[in-house]
Amino acid sequence: MKILVVKRDKIGDLLLATPMLRVIRTALPEARIELLASDYNAWLLAGNRDIDRVWTYRRARSGTHVSVRAALQQAVQMLRLRSRRYDVAIAAGGEVSPRAARRAMLAGAKRTIAYAGEEGPFVTDPLPAPRAGHECERMARLLAPLGIPVPEVLPLPEYEPTRPALEEARAWLAARSLGERGFVAIGLGARRPHRRPDAAQVLRWARRLHAEHGLHTLLVWTPGRADNPDYPGDDDVAEPIIARGLPFIHPYRGGLAPTIARVWHARTSVFPDSGLMHLAAASPGGVLGLFAQTAVSPHPSQWGPRGANVDVLEAETSVAELEDTIVAERLDRLMRRHSRAGGNPANSEDAGSSPDRCTS
Repeated sequence: MKILVVKRDKIGDLLLATPMLRVIRTALPEARIELLASDYNAWLLAGNRDIDRVWTYRRARSGTHVSVRAALQQAVQMLRLRSRRYDVAIAAGGEVSPRAARRAMLAGAKRTIAYAGEEGPFVTDPLPAPRAGHECERMARLLAPLGIPVPEVLPLPEYEPTRPALEEARAWLAARSLGERGFVAIGLGARRPHRRPDAAQVLRWARRLHAEHGLHTLLVWTPGRADNPDYPGDDDVAEPIIARGLPFIHPYRGGLAPTIARVWHARTSVFPDSGLMHLAAASPGGVLGLFAQTAVSPHPSQWGPRGANVDVLEAETSVAELEDTIVAERLDRLMRRHSRAGGNPANSEDAGSSPDRCTS
């Protein structure tokens, strides 16, 4: 059987699809599994043991810019995919997405599986969108038409930085006298201000980590100004933190792959709901994920981090309202899990996540 999995979302969404890929490989070990993803996130699955081939397409639209050349390249690529004569194409996503379903249909597979509404597109194997469940489970439910049930215990999302990336990160850290597990990574990246910590908050957390644990802080953020129409950045929050010149705060402004390689060496990490949060969840130190306004924004029950050592906090209106004491307690717990498990939190008896809502 030849299966094409189509995933057109961002980094975190693609990572959350890896449990579904593992389920397919386990249930159909002789199947050829290929994946179609954009040039923005396809690197994430390079070397993934459950995929036989990754097809990468250039995005035709980036923000307000449209590339005619990329659109033509996509059309040529679709002709190549059709010549592969797939048995099944799966529009991997936990909700109805007509654009994803159409992209899967263009591959010309004998069967196309997707969550689809009454308005179409009319795939051969339409499924009603699930009303509950984490995104990992939602995607795994797409395998029902193939006779593959969702396992009682779903595999965790998988990612491992390359050895060169880890070595480069280790050298960068060593040049700043940051030893292995001698720091906590704190991220600012979030497209909406209410979903990220503010500068004063990060400074307080960093001071506390240094005073109570002797730990430094690795500060990472999305480069750019908040008013960038294509992708808002967090320079306005990062700059006042950096301006303080505290010796135990180390800013890093780089690409996703080298950033996560640095996070891999952290004792633990704190990230707002983002792709980096999901990647940090797969790291040895795990992550504390921050959410806000979950009545109208993504809720951790669907989009929370999945990993051996994760936790989440919810804020009523803004992450900036989270009390320092509860953040410190959760970070302490994550670090204890990591230490007791000898660097492998999966061995810890209390590993897992426990979402809480915090109000002020």
